[in-house]
Amino acid sequence: MTTASRAGRLRPGEEYLPKIVTVLREGYGRASLRADALAGLTVAIVALPLSMAIAIASGVGPERGLYTAIVGGFLVSALGGSRHQIGGPAGAFIVLIAACVADIGVSGLVLATFLSGFLLMAIGVLRLGGYIKFIPYPVVVGFTAGIAVIILSSQVKELFGLTLPGPEPAALLPKLAALWDARGSVSGAAVAIAFGTIAMIEGIKRLRPGWPSLLIAVAVASIATAGLGLDVETIGTRFGELPRLPPAPALPTLSGAALAEAIPYAVSFALLGAIESLLSAIVADGMTGAQHRSNAELVAQGVANAGSALFGGICVTGTIARTATNVRAGSRGPISGMLHALFVLAFMVVAAPLAGNIPLAALAGLLAVVAWGMAEKEEFWALLRASKGDAMVLLATFLLVIFRDLTEGIVVGFALGGLVFIRRMSEAARLEPAGEAVEELSEATDPDVLVYHIRGAFFFGAAATVGSVLDRIAGRPRNFVVDLSEVPLMDSTGARSLGLLAQKMARKGGRLYLTAASPDVRRMLWAQGVREPKVRFLPDVAGALAEARGKATNQG
Repeated sequence: MTTASRAGRLRPGEEYLPKIVTVLREGYGRASLRADALAGLTVAIVALPLSMAIAIASGVGPERGLYTAIVGGFLVSALGGSRHQIGGPAGAFIVLIAACVADIGVSGLVLATFLSGFLLMAIGVLRLGGYIKFIPYPVVVGFTAGIAVIILSSQVKELFGLTLPGPEPAALLPKLAALWDARGSVSGAAVAIAFGTIAMIEGIKRLRPGWPSLLIAVAVASIATAGLGLDVETIGTRFGELPRLPPAPALPTLSGAALAEAIPYAVSFALLGAIESLLSAIVADGMTGAQHRSNAELVAQGVANAGSALFGGICVTGTIARTATNVRAGSRGPISGMLHALFVLAFMVVAAPLAGNIPLAALAGLLAVVAWGMAEKEEFWALLRASKGDAMVLLATFLLVIFRDLTEGIVVGFALGGLVFIRRMSEAARLEPAGEAVEELSEATDPDVLVYHIRGAFFFGAAATVGSVLDRIAGRPRNFVVDLSEVPLMDSTGARSLGLLAQKMARKGGRLYLTAASPDVRRMLWAQGVREPKVRFLPDVAGALAEARGKATNQG
């Protein structure tokens, strides 16, 4: 293990230590508290309308989005492994939650969220968090872009104030067909509110980037709707008045039938939550130079999901946009996230009745802006131009997310990304004959001794190609020297191909010489039975060449 890797390792037990403990140990004073309070208030202002909008788009009441931001947001920050992570409802979950509600109802959703919490805790306890970072970048971009398309399509009905004769279809193509058939029911007032909200959000971002554009736009839209008496649907007309406090905690229904229905959704929630939360933590690390504890973060996300479900909330995850807002607002540590949750609670207590005046078209406009920002358009086009392999992984993930299933898109994209990587690594492995440096070790070239170098990782992807070439070459000399000095790693398939080569050389009365193998490579060879006297291990080519030529002379 290198010095750097030893320095980066956590002491036993620290991988699950909440970051708030680390921050408090470092010293936390009034200045830090003031900075965190300001950052928490800033994030709460962003989270208020967004939490309600995500909940409504997911097919549940707006109050459940607020419960999630309060309970889940507090627990993520209090127990998590990231200094600046903000937890709450996320746009990426809209499709999954909506499908869950349509299939097994809100009570089933609460149970699935509760179970996903325990799955996330198990993932963290089993130390699987570090593997999330191996998800290929094209998969992340394709997944995010697909989610953006689905969110945007889910808001078309509210953006245009359309009236459908029946339930809105969940699948994209039937949804678009139903929306097109209802085009005659477009509401001019809803269009004006929705697109006015979008224009206001974008205008404030450009002219006054420090102002809370989401909250201002939604507030102005609400005032305009009430003041002008516009005939548009609001939170109050659809959902009634919001409660002033979260409900008392209660366990979801735990019957066998309910569990069987909820488990598939719980697995999807846990997988997506793990990916989304750790990606958000990585973004925060990149902005601050800090380093999160992935397994502690997953355990905290699990506790937060279970806690959210107890209060009737929906799925909790780390939210990239709110986390980035927290960092930019000057957060010093997790207390800003805890305060953000308390500020959202204060809003419920003081101003819940006012939320009933918010037009749904304004929230649809807000989500349209969020979806447009999620799409990562520049990265998408850059990956399409980067290489055929990246483009294939990107498009496969993107199309599967849109037309099939979120989890399926991630799994297939990950598998394709792995295959592309294996192919590239296989192409990077090369077999080259010895150059002039080896020829200078002797005055004459010995036809009974041949020297070749393997360069690059010698694993199953490269073994088929390199091994067949080695096998053909080995038919000529009596003694074969293979230099492994530039082989950084070898797997069992690569080791076995050298073992078969050694057997072939032995049948001819010759020998295989392996030089400059690293300790890890040599251990893999030994594990596969490739050891002396089947082969000769020597430290360098010069020694192997001298011994092989001496053996060839004796044989002659």
